[in-house]
Amino acid sequence: MLGGTERLLWLLLLSLLLPPPSAWGHGGQARPREGTEEAGSARAWLAFQGLRERLRAAGALSRRYWALFSCRVWPEGCGEDEEASARPPGWSLALLGQQYLDILSMWSCSFWDCCDRGDCKIINNFTGLEADLRVRLHGQHLARELVLTAVRGYLEKPRPDKALALSFHGWSGTGKNFVARMLAENLYQDGLRSDCVKVFISTLHFPHPKNVDLYEEELTDKIRKTQEHCRQTLFILDEAEKLHPGLLEALRPHLERQAPNNHRAESKRTIFLFLSNLGGNIINEVVLNLLKAGQSREEVRMEHLESRLQAEIVASTDSGFGHSRLVKENLIDLFIPFLPLEFRHVRLCARDAFLSQDLLYTEEALDEMARMMVYVPKEEQLFSSQGCKSISQRISYVLPEG
Repeated sequence: MLGGTERLLWLLLLSLLLPPPSAWGHGGQARPREGTEEAGSARAWLAFQGLRERLRAAGALSRRYWALFSCRVWPEGCGEDEEASARPPGWSLALLGQQYLDILSMWSCSFWDCCDRGDCKIINNFTGLEADLRVRLHGQHLARELVLTAVRGYLEKPRPDKALALSFHGWSGTGKNFVARMLAENLYQDGLRSDCVKVFISTLHFPHPKNVDLYEEELTDKIRKTQEHCRQTLFILDEAEKLHPGLLEALRPHLERQAPNNHRAESKRTIFLFLSNLGGNIINEVVLNLLKAGQSREEVRMEHLESRLQAEIVASTDSGFGHSRLVKENLIDLFIPFLPLEFRHVRLCARDAFLSQDLLYTEEALDEMARMMVYVPKEEQLFSSQGCKSISQRISYVLPEG
């Protein structure tokens, strides 16, 4: 015997196989009179026919979802005709449906390589990025607002005419690398391991000034190949203040405005992140003076910092970054300050370190870890000289023995 669920499934299947109404012999006949057995049968048939049409519509929608899903996961086998059939004229995928499609694509791609390009693993999870910046990044309200607005605005442009260049400035341990990693994790399924993301560290990848010609060739070749491989790329240049002037000049063509191409073609999108300690002292000085004047940290705005930060970068004699054409020709879109971290922010970093290792903690343990850091200036002792750097390595000092 069939159970209730099985009977329902058979009924639904049969409804899709039933012939059209004309085959039932009612095609051109008069409407049955109310109250008769024939009228009751007709009402039942109309209700049944309505159900059948809904099921057929659901089947058509399912086929469209499948076509869109297969084109996303296996793009090499998806021609223009297949994708066009998945999006007939006048039909668009609802926002909720798009979110479900994104989730399903991400889930399936976690089990196998979806394609030989990085494109199918671009996720652009702005909701996740906003949450990470709000919950995991401490004491950086300016960076949180600026990064989210700049990146989302750029990636949502139909046809951007230049790469987005953001320059992060502040003391070590204030979150510059942390935010760069957040961006990679929320824009690409594979994060920093994505083929569309490249990280360059000046002292590691370009250590010898005498080899600058070779480095220029390697850098530009890497950028070009990555852009050919991916329609959306992210390049992170750490210790940007130590980049040789020749390398900075080699980057200039990639940051300049480009003449618009064929409007039918999808524009490439490239984000450059420059991470630097340059300007950290002036940022700290401005914040300290504002705090002494009675303002809260959260009241610090870009108007307080922007002009002084840029002036400090340009005036620096220890780095060629401020004297490069990238800065002089305004090819850097935003200089983003990372503020010095206070005791309360270091405590939050300590808490996060415990949670990331699934360890229990006490408020006393967090205080003890935060007190291990050195605070400056000498008189006020407000700012951690290392930010939150190396805080996770200090957990072992406060764990109970045994």
